[in-house]
Amino acid sequence: MNTEERSKLIAKYNGGYSEVSDALKDFPAELLTARPLAGKWTACEIIHHLADSESTSAHRLRKLLVEDRPLIQGYDQDQFAIRLKYNERDPDPALDAFRAARATTAQVLALMSDDDWQRAGEHSESGRYTAETWLTVYAEHAHNHAAQIRRLRSTLNI
Repeated sequence: MNTEERSKLIAKYNGGYSEVSDALKDFPAELLTARPLAGKWTACEIIHHLADSESTSAHRLRKLLVEDRPLIQGYDQDQFAIRLKYNERDPDPALDAFRAARATTAQVLALMSDDDWQRAGEHSESGRYTAETWLTVYAEHAHNHAAQIRRLRSTLNI
């Protein structure tokens, strides 16, 4: 990945919170736990997932930068949603956690050297995992979930 490609992905990463926030604008609180699409997450579940995923991703990047050949542990996001009772919890603190984790990680990204971008570990599910792999995944992540929220809005006629 060259510097220009990386810069575009960083910019996309940096815009992720705003994209989600825009998708949630004026979303009725009473519909945050509505499940109009069978087998798909509710808006509330998406918000909690983003908080947990962003916290995990922030830790993953830090491990890549600090440890030599770290193990990047996968996790079962569906079990998180079930066992952590995403639909029964207030999503506001989760949205704040998502914003804060992303903001602090954006600071780290801005300070990374070319050597930092080449650091690698091993992901428990997908093998070799570099800082560039991390960026490729998480630059898109929030945008993908914002699109899910917009599909929910459309289905719910919001």
